[in-house]
Amino acid sequence: MSKFIVGLTGGIGSGKTAASNRFAKLGIGIVDADVIAREVVEPGSPALQKIAAHFGDSHLLSDGQLNRAALRQTIFADPAAKQWLESLLHPLIASETQRQLQNVCSAYALFVSPLLVESQQKAMCDRLAVVDVPESVQLSRTMLRDNNEQAQVERIIASQIGRQARLAAASDVIDNTLGLPQLDLRVSELHQQFLKLAANKA
Repeated sequence: MSKFIVGLTGGIGSGKTAASNRFAKLGIGIVDADVIAREVVEPGSPALQKIAAHFGDSHLLSDGQLNRAALRQTIFADPAAKQWLESLLHPLIASETQRQLQNVCSAYALFVSPLLVESQQKAMCDRLAVVDVPESVQLSRTMLRDNNEQAQVERIIASQIGRQARLAAASDVIDNTLGLPQLDLRVSELHQQFLKLAANKA
């Protein structure tokens, strides 16, 4: 794939969406693994039918949508269940990711994924930008946003790769503790840098 791809990652509650929205406003095509993960389990999809058959109808809502809260509880309590789900969804997500990246028309593509560092996805990226905040900020933001209990958010953070490992893998860091004006400024700086790098690769 000849297109210049920037990977954007960060732990839960770090502000990946806030950062990617700012790249989108600058005209950059966004491919978001979390969005793709939702698309592959939409009502009527083969993947959702397999999930319901495997875990039971309690994992569906009354409108036929995936019951994400029930599924999250199941896979955090049972490593074998998590493994089964990943073996079903990861190939579907990878295939759709490749398709969307190839269809991006902007100067470079921004690939947003929480698993960039710990998965093979980073091999697709020319640069890796990490949105960074302390774990205490991740915790408070996620509890507020998702109305989750502290213990559950702590388990999610613990299940993700550590902050230091993420920063060690980064080619660029976006500090998201300073407020939105500073976030805008940092994204604008990186955008100019990525445009130059993409032009050199073309």
